[in-house]
Amino acid sequence: MINKFVDSVAEALADTPDGATVLIGGFGTAGIPDELIEGLLVQGAKDLTLVNNNAGNGDQGLAALLKAGRVRKVVCSYPRQTDSHVFDGMYRSGQVELELVPQGNLAERIRAAGAGIGGFFSPTGYGTDLAKNADGSLKETREINGRMYVYETPIHGDLALIRAERGDRWGNLTFRKAARNFGPVMAMAARKTVASIFEKAELGGIDPETVITPGIFVHAVVHIPRVATQAGGIKA
Repeated sequence: MINKFVDSVAEALADTPDGATVLIGGFGTAGIPDELIEGLLVQGAKDLTLVNNNAGNGDQGLAALLKAGRVRKVVCSYPRQTDSHVFDGMYRSGQVELELVPQGNLAERIRAAGAGIGGFFSPTGYGTDLAKNADGSLKETREINGRMYVYETPIHGDLALIRAERGDRWGNLTFRKAARNFGPVMAMAARKTVASIFEKAELGGIDPETVITPGIFVHAVVHIPRVATQAGGIKA
């Protein structure tokens, strides 16, 4: 019997190796799998490459992983928000590397990995420093219909951490509004995907037409009940 529900975050993340590339869903604070990030911090893996929309907020979540010295490199679109002081200080002091990727390219590079695409050409970044490799060399460029494009490569993950709204024991997932963001493409692009869910569904309880991420892309599901925030709202 297929049953991808696990009893704890610790069980789901126990085999995460040092040096892993970890894709973490979320846009700002929407859809961030906070409990899974905390679990990764407790689990102890180090020398990580984190792929996310940003580089952490305040001192929690991604910022806590950075502050603990567990991250070697960050791949993101928005490394400097008003409260990204942990990353900012560590980057300026040379303690962490940064690969800056325009947001559309970031989403498509992750999607390309999941779709088995070897790479793609994008006009975004042409003629700027974003068209250079980490070693300073220029990426491949090509003129297509009179416009210049830059060749971009897929981003594969060893592990994806995502937050969904509902899931069943086969790993089929639905998402809530903007909390969906990078979750579906990250699930496809990783060798292992761990999802936290707010609601457990009985097998057959999710209309197949509403399944966003099929269970074939999900390896472990952790049920974490929804809790109210201090402001009285609901954790998204």
